[in-house]
Formats: sequence, C-alpha cells, structure tokens
Amino acid sequence: MNLSVQNKKNRGNSHRGRFDIIADILEASHNGTKKTYLMYHCNLSFKQLRGYLDFLLKKGFLWRVSNDGNPDPRLFTTTDRGKEFLRAYKNLKALMK
Repeated sequence: MNLSVQNKKNRGNSHRGRFDIIADILEASHNGTKKTYLMYHCNLSFKQLRGYLDFLLKKGFLWRVSNDGNPDPRLFTTTDRGKEFLRAYKNLKALMK
C-alpha cells in the first residue's frame, strides 16, 4: 500500500496558497512597510494586495502605523496577533517537512 498521497495541485506546483501569501505579507510588514514594497516583495497585483490588506486589517493581524496620533494610510506593521499567526504558520510548515 502506498501511503504517500499526492494530488495534481501538489506535484511540482509552486503556487502559493492563501496562508503562504498572508505569511509573506506579515513577515514583510514587521517594521512598517508601504503598500508598494509589499506588492513587489510578495509578488502581488495591487488589487490582490488590497484584498489581503483589507482582510488582515479586519482580522487584527496588521495595523496602520500612527504618526502624531493619525494613522498613516501608507504604512502597515504586523500586530502581536499577526506575529502569533506567523509562529503557528512556521510550526505547521516545519511539521509538514
């Protein structure tokens, strides 16, 4: 009996999943990052990035950096909750190796 299970998606496919993209964004946002940097660093279109940023802001994984009490709409940083997600994500990836 062959216990290795593969489907067509896993064979030689280098496409990232939703969690991989979220982890890339959170990892790149540790020190306050602009949208343009995230777009290029994470290899996303502006439309894709906007969707992910909206999702991550609503879930509390990212927040806008404040300057003098006003949030700067151009800068994003990873929250403690986002860092917790990254730790869990890395632990799960390590288990899958």
